[in-house]
Parts: sequence; C-alpha cells; structure tokens
Amino acid sequence: MRFKGKGYNVVGVILARGKSKGLPGKNIKLLSGTPLIAYSIDASLSSGVIDRTIVTTDDERIADIAGKYKAEVPFLRPKRLARDTTHTPEVIEHAINYLERKEGYRVDVVVTLQPTSPFRTDADIRRGVKKFLKTKSSSLVSVCLVNFSPYWMVKMENGKLKRFVDDGVDYFCLERQQLPKIYQPNGALYVTRRDILRDDNVIIGENPEAIIMNKESSIDIDGPEDFMLAEYIVEKNFIHKRNRKKIFRYADRLKEDI
Repeated sequence: MRFKGKGYNVVGVILARGKSKGLPGKNIKLLSGTPLIAYSIDASLSSGVIDRTIVTTDDERIADIAGKYKAEVPFLRPKRLARDTTHTPEVIEHAINYLERKEGYRVDVVVTLQPTSPFRTDADIRRGVKKFLKTKSSSLVSVCLVNFSPYWMVKMENGKLKRFVDDGVDYFCLERQQLPKIYQPNGALYVTRRDILRDDNVIIGENPEAIIMNKESSIDIDGPEDFMLAEYIVEKNFIHKRNRKKIFRYADRLKEDI
C-alpha cells in the first residue's frame, strides 16, 4: 500500500474491556480526577493524525464515559470478544470490519491504543504515525529500554543455573553500559496497515518500525501496584513537563460528575 498526500484514512481504536481481574474497573478508574480511558481518548483526538477515534468495549458504563469524552462508540463489543483469552487482533478486526461493512468507511491505517498507557501523549502518536507513513512499513510499535538486561539473566536446568544468553561472551564480566541495548514493546502504540491486520491477523507485521519512549511515559497499568506508581508519578511531577501539563490541564477542565 502506498500513501499519497492525505488520501488515506487513519482510525484509532481504543480497547476497553469491562472486566479486569488485576484491577477491577481500571479503564475508568480515576487518575488525578480523570477516568483512565480519557487520557488515551484525548491523546488520540489531539494528535491531528487520526481521523476517527473508536472505543471498543462490552461495558455500557465505559461506553457512556467514552462518549462523554468525545470518542465514538458505535457498537458494544460481543461477549465472545471480551474474554480473558481473546486476542487483540480479533477485537481490532471486529471494530474495523464494522466501519467498513456497516458504514462503508474505508480504513487504510489502524492505530491501536490501550487505555492503560495514560502517559502516552498526542506527540507520541503523531511521531509514530508520521514515521510509519514515511517509512511505508507494515507496522510500527512503541518501545522502551528494558529495566534489566536479559544478558544478565539466567535460567534453571536440572537444578543448575545456566546463562539465558549463551553465545560465548561472558556478559557477567561487563558493566551495564557495555551491554547491548535491549528494547521491549511498552503497549502504548501500535500502527498497522489495514491489509496486514486483515490478511495476517496481527497488529505487528514483519520487521516493524519503532519509536522509543522514555520509562515514565511507558507506564502500563495492569494491577494495583502499577496504578499506585502512576498516581505517585503524577503527584511528584516525575513525568515529562509536556505530559504533566496535559494531565493537570485535562483534569481541571473535565471535573464533571460522570
């Protein structure tokens, strides 16, 4: 697929399942006075590179809140796509397929956003989508440096410790700065060509491009400890100045009782 000018449609899809075992109600839990999902909605709407922002959820409460924060919620996700074992590409495909079949809306690029990444900004989304379009890749993923290098990790075999990376180099004799840099997807941003999602049933294609995000912006809220860390980061102003300004401006502007 080749993109020319603005002759393509970019759709952002925010996944917000109703049930969460790790942190019940996490997608609408208040962070600095604002529902968690609102941060991703605002980032998508403010990015300037996403034409439509869709929330896919099976929960009417989440749907109502998402709508109040100006996201589109054109359907409630079927229960079969809201199980613990449901894979993300299936959920994204269902949402995109709905737009194409029910509305006749052509989708060229899909941007997957998880509401559990509140410190991902509109600038991160812009950077990712623009790089994706420039490189004409199959997909793009946001990543961050790993906290602990796998070159220093070990595995257990027959009661004995074995090096996890055993390529003949004694990495345990190297300082941290001498180790190869390793990155991991942080769950904040996935950009995928529509045909890759449809044909391969994946949101990460072969040899994806990447953007690097810092540690604070890469916080992914899965359980209570993660949420406490996010609250601490906001309270202590440890996030990037741009992110901090957005959070407090947004919380002050949207203090309606929902």
